[in-house]
Parts: sequence; structure tokens; C-alpha cells
Amino acid sequence: MIVVVGVSHRTSTLALREALAFPRETLPQALARVREEAGAEEAMILSTCNRVEVYAGGLADPAPIAAFLAAHHGRAPGELEPHAYRLAGEDAVRHAFRVAASLDSMVVGEAQILGQVKEAYELAESAGTLGSALATLRHRTFAAAKRARSETGIGRNAVSVSSVAVELALKIFRDLEGRAVLLVGAGKMSALAARQLVAAGATATVLGGRTFEKAEQLARALGGRAAPFEHLRDELSRADIVISGTGAPGTVISRADVAVARQARGGRPLFLVDIAVPRDVDADVREVPGVFLYDLDDIKAVSEANLRERRKEAVQAEQVVEHEVREYLDWLRSREVAPLLAELRRRGEEIRRGEIEKARRRLGTLTAEQEQALEAATAAIVNKLLHTPTVQLKEAARDGRGDVMSLIRRMLGL
Repeated sequence: MIVVVGVSHRTSTLALREALAFPRETLPQALARVREEAGAEEAMILSTCNRVEVYAGGLADPAPIAAFLAAHHGRAPGELEPHAYRLAGEDAVRHAFRVAASLDSMVVGEAQILGQVKEAYELAESAGTLGSALATLRHRTFAAAKRARSETGIGRNAVSVSSVAVELALKIFRDLEGRAVLLVGAGKMSALAARQLVAAGATATVLGGRTFEKAEQLARALGGRAAPFEHLRDELSRADIVISGTGAPGTVISRADVAVARQARGGRPLFLVDIAVPRDVDADVREVPGVFLYDLDDIKAVSEANLRERRKEAVQAEQVVEHEVREYLDWLRSREVAPLLAELRRRGEEIRRGEIEKARRRLGTLTAEQEQALEAATAAIVNKLLHTPTVQLKEAARDGRGDVMSLIRRMLGL
């Protein structure tokens, strides 16, 4: 059986997740300890900023994994109890599928989690702790995640600041190839948005102030150029898209700056994204013809509307995932019953061979035709006797009826 023990953004604080995190370089040792201390046949650890989860195969109860998680990080078991979830069997499998498909993410439909899950499985494989159950779970969850993204709109509609900025720019310009992007300030959020715009074909200029060296570094990373802040109006006249996030205490782009730049633009539209707090761009800029200004409140409104659309699509994605969960559970159950069926067949064949030997001793030497008839008759008897229990075992495995499987084991002395 597969079990999962973990904490996530839904159940715990960031501080607790940080305390329980597994640094990448320690994962091989941690995975070995899961097998040794918890008695798991297989193990995989997923450790991200939003979740820390230990997956294990070959256990009927998640308790040993919970004990390992607490002990590994020097925590009392009771300290984790209110925050950690313990899942086993079908619940654990369904959770694994939903995580990979980003249905359990803080932002539904985000793409980063699938890469994180892939890396976690690769590390477990390298550490030698990935067996057939978790290996198959890996392939099935990846397939389900890809289906969810391709067959539903769960990953469409931008929700992050940077992706919303790109989406809005595309609505204004339709095509970003060759468009000029001006970054006012070199903050992380501005850089992320610029990278997406450059990836779509735009060119970048970074406007630097006191930290001009930082502006030059970012410009090189973006394949663009840097310019001093004193050239603001000239750069505004050249730009199509402006992303401003300086962290300055007041306005850095005034209405007058934009109005002067507009005279040299030849009627080209200008799109400004103000992601600074307090705001960098004078709100009156919106009154300048041909200028489009979006601040964080505007971006938040677009993001929330898009997130609502993702949640609608998530309903269909859940159906896709549920189908894949059923397929995996059927495989898992058939795998569990296979050794029992093999033992049942071996026992029947053993009895058949024993009875044939007894018959030979009583009957003496048999002709080739008689030997063939004896083999055929006894094999047919065994096949008919085993047919019904075989069918019942397969159906019990498919339906998850462990009670029927246990009963057949006891009846047949297996």
C-alpha cells in the first residue's frame, strides 16, 4: 500500500514548512533512513516552499512515516499532529495525482509543481528507493497532469504579476516581436516580467539610477542595454512597454514625462505597468491619449478574474485526474493479487502432479496416448476447480475487497 505524510500551505505555517524541509543534498540519506527506520519498501520525498511530503510504498499504516518525519527534524510527534496529514491507499494515491496536476497548489493550475515532482522522483530513483509501485505512480501522475493541462483550461489565464503583465501587453499589441520594453528599476518582479516579454520577442532596456551597475547586469542577462535614469523621457519615447518597480518613496514617472515622450512617439500606444508600492507612476498618466496604465490593483483584479476561470476548469480537471486514479488503483490491486493467483496455480499443479504419480504407480507403464489423456484430464480438472476462485480474486482486487481475498486465502490454506 502507498502512504503519504506531509504538511502544506493548507495545513501549516511557512515557519513549520521551513523547519521540516529537506535540503536537496541531504535527500539520499533521508530516503535511506525512511526505508531503514520506517520499514518502507519504497520512498520519495517532495520538499518545496509550499509542501513537505514523504511518500512510501509497502506500508499499511502511515504512522511509521509520521514518526520518521518528526524524528528526522528533531520534533516531538505531538508537535506535528495538528498540521500533518496522513493518507493511505486510495486517499494517498488520489493526493499524489492532485498534487502533480496542481489541483492542490496555492495557485490552481500553476506549472512549477510538476517540475518539482519530477525532480523528487528522479532523486528517489538515483537513491535507489523507487520501486514498481512508486515508479508506476510517477508515470501515471505525469500523464494525468499533462491531460489536465491539455484537455482543460486549468493552466490558461494568467494569475501572477509577471504573466498578467504579458497577457495585457498581448491584448494591446497582439504581437510582441520587436517591441521595446523599458524597465525602470531592476527588481525581481520587474525582471521576471521582462524575461517573459523578451522570450516572446521583445527587446529590453534597463533604466538605472544609483545602482547603475545592477541595471547593467540585468540588461546583459536580458540581452539588452542599460541607460541612466536621466534619459527617462528619451527612453519613454522609444518604448512600447514600460515596467516600473523602483521602490522609491514617491512618483518617478510623471504625467509631464509621458506627455513629452508622447509627442515624439508618432501616435504609437504606450503601455505602462506600475508594480511598485508606493506607486511609481502618476495616476494622471491615464488621461494622456494613447497611454494605458495598470497598477497592482488593476493587475490583482485581472488575476482574480483569471483565477476564478481556472477554478471553473479545475472541476473538469478533477474528472480527468479521477479517471487516471481509477486506472492506477486497478493496476495496483491486480499487482497485489498476482502473487496469490500464482501461489494458487502452483498449489493446484503440485497436487495434480502428486496424484498423477500415484496413478502411475497403480496402473504401471502407460502408453503415450494414455499419458496424454491423463495429463489432459487432470489439467482440465485443476483449471475448472481454480476458475471460480480466480475470477473471484480478480473481481475482489478490482473492487478493493480485501475481505474476500482474505477469505479465499483462508479457505485454500494459502
